[in-house]
Amino acid sequence: MRGAAHTGPPPSLKVSLRVKTIDLENHFLTPTWQQALAANTSGYPRVGERGLGFTEEAWMPLGATGVDKKLPDMGEYRLSLMDEAGVDFAVLSLTSPGAEQFEVEVGKKVARDANDVLAAVTKKYPDRIGGFASLAPKDPEWSAAELERCVKELGFKGWNTHSNFGDSYLDDPKYWPILAMAEKLDVPIYLHPAVSMIKELNEFGIVLGGPTMGFGVDVTYCFMRMIVRGVFDEYPNLKIVMGHLGEALPFLLDRVDRAWMQLHEKPNPGMGPGSKERAGYYLRKNLWVTTSGNYLPAALYCTRDSLGMDKILLGTDFPYESMKDCMDYLRSLPLTTEEAYALYEGNAKALLKI
Repeated sequence: MRGAAHTGPPPSLKVSLRVKTIDLENHFLTPTWQQALAANTSGYPRVGERGLGFTEEAWMPLGATGVDKKLPDMGEYRLSLMDEAGVDFAVLSLTSPGAEQFEVEVGKKVARDANDVLAAVTKKYPDRIGGFASLAPKDPEWSAAELERCVKELGFKGWNTHSNFGDSYLDDPKYWPILAMAEKLDVPIYLHPAVSMIKELNEFGIVLGGPTMGFGVDVTYCFMRMIVRGVFDEYPNLKIVMGHLGEALPFLLDRVDRAWMQLHEKPNPGMGPGSKERAGYYLRKNLWVTTSGNYLPAALYCTRDSLGMDKILLGTDFPYESMKDCMDYLRSLPLTTEEAYALYEGNAKALLKI
């Protein structure tokens, strides 16, 4: 039966231990989102003959990779791929560029529709699919209220957002009402990459502006801005999740701390009070990461040694990556029983309270 959860434990676990594999990065789209992109003929993001355009230089040919056929399906076909891979439960999020970069009223329409569509799916498959909220942060008060609705009424697990909103980053104080609500509700913010606002990263198009470099640079830059701005001192219990094993941040943990000790000064007065602690403090305290789209064993081991195994969760980045390839890779790693349980189930249950 397609709606039934996969029951077999990963090969890396002892047969005596039942484990629920929980995927925190699994994307979808809606017709309303597509229509908003098609109608945005004078700006970005938009759709055109070249695919999905994030900037004038950065276009992604979705049809060439087949994701345009997989993103809309949130029913039997997606569940069949979850079964094939051995993914029991997937927390779905609206695909990049989300609703954030649209004009505010369009963004609110796109976000509200995505939340209602996803809520219907989670109600139909409560044991298989959960949800992250979509918001339109350019109306912070509306977004804070919508996040509260999504968590309290729709049962969503947090907010999936992107590393920039086309003209600003999440650290900007105008977005802090949303951060305050996330902390109040005790739900995580999944900080997903976006094509960078840094023009030089996009000169070579999606080849450098996308997953190869630009995505990682932008989401890392956003998180570091949040530290320097003092976001985590204002909201000390805020929980941020980043995919791709935290991009380069676990590798840079000592590097950013050393720079803090030697060179850190308070930012310009207009940027806020600055952070009370060095960067590594917040990386260890406020950051969780998923495995999405990084299949280098050394990267996982570095992340484990830098942040701790209790901060690493499963993320497949479907449909931009194969769920089965991700799960096959992870199950090939020589993890201990305890590490495998933490990765597949334990950490997600603790973070999402499921």
